[in-house]
Amino acid sequence: MKNHVRELREKHGWSQGDLADQLGVSRQTVNAIETGKYDPSLPLAFKIGRLFGHRIETLFEFDEEKR
Repeated sequence: MKNHVRELREKHGWSQGDLADQLGVSRQTVNAIETGKYDPSLPLAFKIGRLFGHRIETLFEFDEEKR
């Protein structure tokens, strides 16, 4: 799944650790989400969306190539 988490995090001036602290996950989890190696659970996706003020549909896009 493609996502826009990195762009939004950088726009806010946050490190991966800062975002991880706000979400209650590890920095490694944030890195894995940003690089597309891990798709967040639905509750975590909604938490990310609320934090950035975006709907999850605008944050995460299905990637046909990784099907």
